[in-house]
Amino acid sequence: MSEQKPKLSEILRYLRQQRGWTLQQVSERSGVPVSTLSKVENDQLTLSYDKLMTLADGLDVDVAELFSHQARDATPSFLSGRPTGRRSLTMPGEGRAFESDNYIDHYLCADLRSKLMTPALSRIKARSIEEFGPLVRHQSEEFVYVISGVVEVHTEFYEPFLMPQGASAYLDSTMGHAYVSVGDEDAWVIVVVCNTHPGVPEGRPETAASSLEETSS
Repeated sequence: MSEQKPKLSEILRYLRQQRGWTLQQVSERSGVPVSTLSKVENDQLTLSYDKLMTLADGLDVDVAELFSHQARDATPSFLSGRPTGRRSLTMPGEGRAFESDNYIDHYLCADLRSKLMTPALSRIKARSIEEFGPLVRHQSEEFVYVISGVVEVHTEFYEPFLMPQGASAYLDSTMGHAYVSVGDEDAWVIVVVCNTHPGVPEGRPETAASSLEETSS
């Protein structure tokens, strides 16, 4: 029997109310406009990948938790100074899927919360930087490994470069970046994002994202 997946609107409202925050406070911490957050909570809007990453950072959660029932559970902390014995297993075909304009992401080991890393198996749909649109930015660092296909990587400070199957790169995610498939088929990659403030609800740096545009579903 399949379990009904929670909506982003439900998870956002729950996480916000759990913290006792208003939409304005979430906006100040994440940089996502109040009007956008309100539409998300009312199930009138979806978010692009970079905005989801920014929202997750502002809420101090793993981005996979925005699509997970685990977000309704009490938050465990692996920063308690004692071994927790945490582990997670994702079998073939499993993972929490999320599709945006440019990627189909399958978040792996999504049952663990407040992780230092967020791993994902991703299919890159965009076939040109023009199709991809503006470069994305989020508060983290990331590792990408090409499983199949050819990926063209665009960044804010470097010339575009090609990554064939087996190539890998490590990026500062605050630098604008984009992955584009340029081979005969959509490329598949493993992306591991390092969470900059896992499980630390106070004293985090403010996210520099003051002019995020709304993205309609």
